Amino acid sequence: MIGILRARLRLGHQTIAFPGGAARLPARFRGRPALAPDRCAAGCAACADVCPTGAVLGTGAGGLAIDAGACVFCGRCQEACPARAIVFTRDHRLAMRAREELVVRGDAPTLARALDGRMRRLFGRSLKLRQVSAGGCGGCEAELNAAGNVQFDLGRFGIQFVASPRHADGLVVTGPVGANMRDALRRTWEATPAPRLLVAVGACAISGGVFAGSPVCGDGLDGAIDGVPVDLYVPGCPPHPVTLIDGLLRLLGRLEGDRPESLAGAP
Repeated sequence: MIGILRARLRLGHQTIAFPGGAARLPARFRGRPALAPDRCAAGCAACADVCPTGAVLGTGAGGLAIDAGACVFCGRCQEACPARAIVFTRDHRLAMRAREELVVRGDAPTLARALDGRMRRLFGRSLKLRQVSAGGCGGCEAELNAAGNVQFDLGRFGIQFVASPRHADGLVVTGPVGANMRDALRRTWEATPAPRLLVAVGACAISGGVFAGSPVCGDGLDGAIDGVPVDLYVPGCPPHPVTLIDGLLRLLGRLEGDRPESLAGAP
């Protein structure tokens, strides 16, 4: 026991300082792409040709755009572009409230807007979420699990994952929503007491990801539950825990502004 205590003291404080300080992102992290449409040569489609999910929506000056909701952040478009019109930054602020806001066009990001006052009063201090893997590969699920470890400690914000939808304030859905999961997802939503939130995590849940167009997948969460809109989209393949935390805190109105200090996290 003494040895365990000594080892714990040597480790010191492990939880990241975010959102008050640096996010401590890994060196290989790829965040929001920065686009320079004026560098994009007319007729050049090298970036679009190598994109595995069709996330590059346009090319050429004034037309270059990337759908972060479909992007798997592989970096192939950046490598293929001879003019470096696409560069992946370390900006983790990817979560958005509306699907169309995920399209990056080289302008400043529209950060996720907060819920209305009533919903913030209900969920702002204690938010319980039930996770549903609707055909996910396990990557997004692993990152959601990591969000609760000592490094990120999602629970310090009063946000926790629960075992039953009947104890939840909303659902976090991963995966492309396969045909065999649609009914289970709908039943889980119906078992969640209102008012409730719906969060799509990862490229598959947002757009279908690499499975988009499959006859057995629904191309993501939009429309999977009849008449139910998605409250928050968290892009990535998989999203980093800091991206998830940033999006949830903005949704709850507990994080506002650019917080530029959090973008300088060292590996």
